[in-house]
Amino acid sequence: MDPKESLIEYPSDFPIKVMGATHADFAPTIIAVVTEFDPTFHAGKVETRPSAKGNYTGLTVTVRVTSREMLDNVYRALSSHHMVKMVL
Repeated sequence: MDPKESLIEYPSDFPIKVMGATHADFAPTIIAVVTEFDPTFHAGKVETRPSAKGNYTGLTVTVRVTSREMLDNVYRALSSHHMVKMVL
């Protein structure tokens, strides 16, 4: 795909929603995964929302992406993690 066709300008702060079962290690694990791709990422860039019954936790992680390839790699890493149920 031609980079000019992208709707995203790079570098960009890009919010990614990640959902998984509520667990004490969920947020720290997701932060560790994202930090592998964005060394400037930290817990202050995470919004946490528990589900109504508290069984699931939704995180919005705002990642500094520098290319489409980086964004795709972050999505792949999060989607394939065993603690993650969904990535949007």
